[in-house]
Amino acid sequence: MYIYNVTVNIDDSIHDEWLIWIKEHIPLVLATGKFEKATLTKVLVEEDMGGQTYSIQYRSYSREALDAYYRDDADKLRTEGLKKFADKMLAFRTELQIVDEYSVKFK
Repeated sequence: MYIYNVTVNIDDSIHDEWLIWIKEHIPLVLATGKFEKATLTKVLVEEDMGGQTYSIQYRSYSREALDAYYRDDADKLRTEGLKKFADKMLAFRTELQIVDEYSVKFK
């Protein structure tokens, strides 16, 4: 299993608009069929550059599905956000491979 992580720092001046947009954007990424779920989280560490930082973690079905996303969908889906918020946001992407998962089960 792979996680495609997008970390975004948003300028305070567009934060509310961006948050509405990202909540509409995530379902579009999921609609590509390359991911099984997504998690939107707020990063709780203050950045020196200011603004607010979020992480969106998309769980991919496989390496092949993630590669297909890059090939077929990524450029188109990134363009809208860049056009809208380019000078007021900074984004970087990382790939994570899940090695093992653990959970606590309560009786």
